[in-house]
Amino acid sequence: MNDKLRQIPSIELIMQSDHFKEILRDHSRSLVLSALQEEIELLRNRILSGEFQDMIGQTGAFADSVRTKLRDSTRISLCEILNGTGVILHTNLGRAILSKYALEAMNSISGCYSNLEYDVNKGVRGSRYDHCSRLLKELTGGKSALVLNNGAAALVMVLRSMALDKEVLVSRGELVEIGGGFRIPEILECSGARLTEVGSTNRTRIEDYREAAENGDPGLILKVHRSNFNITGFTEETSLASLIDLGKEVGLPVVHDLGSGLLLDPSLLGLPPEPTPKESLNQGADIVIFSGDKLLGGPQAGILVGSGVHWVEGMQKDPLCRALRVDKMTLTSLEATLLLYRDPEVALVEIPVLRMLTASLDKLTERATVLAEALIDAAVDVNLKECFSVMGGGTFPGFEIPSIGLVIELPGCTPNRLSDKLRGLPVPLVGRVEKDKLLIDLRTILEEQDQQVMECLSISLT
Repeated sequence: MNDKLRQIPSIELIMQSDHFKEILRDHSRSLVLSALQEEIELLRNRILSGEFQDMIGQTGAFADSVRTKLRDSTRISLCEILNGTGVILHTNLGRAILSKYALEAMNSISGCYSNLEYDVNKGVRGSRYDHCSRLLKELTGGKSALVLNNGAAALVMVLRSMALDKEVLVSRGELVEIGGGFRIPEILECSGARLTEVGSTNRTRIEDYREAAENGDPGLILKVHRSNFNITGFTEETSLASLIDLGKEVGLPVVHDLGSGLLLDPSLLGLPPEPTPKESLNQGADIVIFSGDKLLGGPQAGILVGSGVHWVEGMQKDPLCRALRVDKMTLTSLEATLLLYRDPEVALVEIPVLRMLTASLDKLTERATVLAEALIDAAVDVNLKECFSVMGGGTFPGFEIPSIGLVIELPGCTPNRLSDKLRGLPVPLVGRVEKDKLLIDLRTILEEQDQQVMECLSISLT
């Protein structure tokens, strides 16, 4: 064993070899040296564990490993993925795909100076919050608007500004976990407000809110839309309208956290009833909170709109608002997305999330047939199968959308192994294993990505 360790060439000798002279032409000495040291340490460990036997050709092996390591280390870690899972708002895959208009707007702004916080007409400092405010007010009917970096940030901002050191009344049935292990009570706690649970998990009446309002020290009433789970059976829920009436009666503002933030009539998308920001404001909610990267189809953002201006103006003056503010890329892509909503028919065509959601079964079947025929000579079985897609992203729990998928089978290869191979491609293709078969759901594959899917399957399966 010690003899093998002594046979490892010195680092300087390895670096002077022809293999490494070539590598050093493309990479700095420090990067190459660091990668080589890691490889030598791995070799030492293999020798000590008895796994390594032959030192012949080791310098060339070092060179191959170092090249791979350097290539991987200089590659941007975020990469394109083809989503064949059927989950439209797949949180782990980045949720909403931006429209081409949002991408063009971001590209035009990112490489130059801009009027992010500059009033061009007056030649003085402006506010970044003005850029999306006009459109948000127009589309929701609100009198004020504020964009922060995500939904949780918007909720913290609202609670801190409106109920600091006071109680927030929330139904026990609405104490949701929003993902990543974070729950409404924890978000409430870090805002400086105090949680007062109202009613029970399955039944909360208006009398429960009234009793809590009259016997405590409340700052606001919070209604959280259960966008990521359902409660069925022996249930009772207090409506937003009833809470608003109570709020007026006892002098408490009402905040509605919608989560997903759908701006269009759900029936246009074939979706079940879902409250919209405009409807909540029309009913009298003081503040409505929703996300930018869910059903709206824009960038990650926490959006809040107000029925008046008092509360939002106060939030903009809070130092926390600066810590939670969004950058020019978010504002640009969000504004470009909101502009599309001025014409709902345009939004349905141009916003990828909405286009995926409304794609017809006939169109999906046509695309699937073309892909299957393109692989007819491959050593695989490719069949069309009716399946179901879901919204994901904590929206429309339990709602299934009829779809069409490609079932891919390769003799001698298990579905999980096949899935591994597809994920290992330069552009990973992620599907789902269903009933011991690998399925690629075409609803979450954009039509312009079909050629990429065909190439992935051809490379992987032949």
